[in-house]
Amino acid sequence: MAFGVSKEELKAWKKDVKDGKIAFLTHFWLDDRFPGCTTVTKVGCSDLSRLQEWGTRYGLKPEWIHHDKNYPHFDLFGDRQRDILRGENQHDQLERFKIN
Repeated sequence: MAFGVSKEELKAWKKDVKDGKIAFLTHFWLDDRFPGCTTVTKVGCSDLSRLQEWGTRYGLKPEWIHHDKNYPHFDLFGDRQRDILRGENQHDQLERFKIN
């Protein structure tokens, strides 16, 4: 279950992904498969080569890409999410969702 993101933020993320940009979207998230994780960051880009290259810089494997037909993305959570958001200067998302 996802919550804590506005329709405008989701629309902007989708546009950026379709435009081939590396786009970040963090939201609150609960999933029993991942106890202790309360947020997820989706890092998307419609240019799969670019997304894969970006992920490689952070040790993300290409097989971890969620190959959504319209919005391919990595799902980040836990320590990796925090470290990547810091590395990408996404301080607003770190603060907003209290990811430390």
